[in-house]
Amino acid sequence: MTELNKIKQDHRRFKQIVRGKIKRNLRKYMSQGELTGKQGKDVVKVPIPRIDIPRFRYGDKNTGGVGQGEGEPGDVIGQGDQAPGQGGEAGSEEGEHGIEVDVPLDELAEIMGEELELPNIEPRGKKRIETIREKYSGLRRTGPESLRHFKETYKEALKRQMALGDYDPDNPVILPTKEDVRYRSWKVTELPESNAVILYMMDVSGSMGDEQKEIVRIESFWIDTWLRSQYKGIESRYIIHDATAKEVDRHTFFHTRESGGTMISSAYKLCMKILEKDYPAEEWNVYPFHFSDGDNWSVDDTAECMKILNEGVLPRANMFCYGQVESPYGSGQFIKDLDEHFEGTERVTLSEIKNRDAIYDSIKEFLGKGL
Repeated sequence: MTELNKIKQDHRRFKQIVRGKIKRNLRKYMSQGELTGKQGKDVVKVPIPRIDIPRFRYGDKNTGGVGQGEGEPGDVIGQGDQAPGQGGEAGSEEGEHGIEVDVPLDELAEIMGEELELPNIEPRGKKRIETIREKYSGLRRTGPESLRHFKETYKEALKRQMALGDYDPDNPVILPTKEDVRYRSWKVTELPESNAVILYMMDVSGSMGDEQKEIVRIESFWIDTWLRSQYKGIESRYIIHDATAKEVDRHTFFHTRESGGTMISSAYKLCMKILEKDYPAEEWNVYPFHFSDGDNWSVDDTAECMKILNEGVLPRANMFCYGQVESPYGSGQFIKDLDEHFEGTERVTLSEIKNRDAIYDSIKEFLGKGL
């Protein structure tokens, strides 16, 4: 085995260890949200505890070794040697430390799918987005040395030598010339992909505190991670509401101070307005997620919500998800109303999220249908 192959084998082994650590600690990651604050554009830093990293160690002085040289026992070799009779209480061994490894979001989604046994989604609608990709699938005579194609260069040299009668099977030496050298080149291809949009709606009335919004923030990170692994073209929109609703950016969505009463229908009306304006049902896969503590202003407004969902949202959505985050002040009535009205409706998924530990199971409830 060559050194390069040994390095690749060690790298694969290390990745397997990291995957195993993530899978065993996935519930903890989902409940504590420690990954969400370390997210880059395409990777997330995952803290992995207690992995022994390969390292060099000094050998025993009495057994010889590189650099020992000539000398007598007791000779001072360097500043690091301790003088006879001089005590030293401070330890010299390194302690145990956790490390952080960069894990691509696609790989994190794959681990999440395996652990939660999430089915892959079958997108609906026309494939409309054209994604441009560059792929090294061609050859050319010029290019940087980093793109030299050794196999094709060898083949060109072999063909030339055979054509000229210079090839000797008893002495099969192939000597490429400048004209034989080939370089990899890329081609631009356009691939159709399915469109998808996630509409996050959140109640920010007085009973939804910081802890409840933190739960929503953590849960939306994992929802995003999974759906982005299923769709290459995806958009996210954010709606907050109390007695009225408005569209905001992601930062505002999670940091708006709570106040006011609650009219859930205001959020659903705005959701419908956005869908009608920007996301035709025949072209987009639609995922509305609504989070609340279950309080609504009136029975009449709850009836209005059911009507909007029935006639407007559900016909357009792959599924509608409602997460009820428990708070000390919420009545919890709205999830009961939804359950009563949509019992047995496949495209409606309800989840009660009592605390951070419940996020893991809530994600599985939301995404486990594969719609």
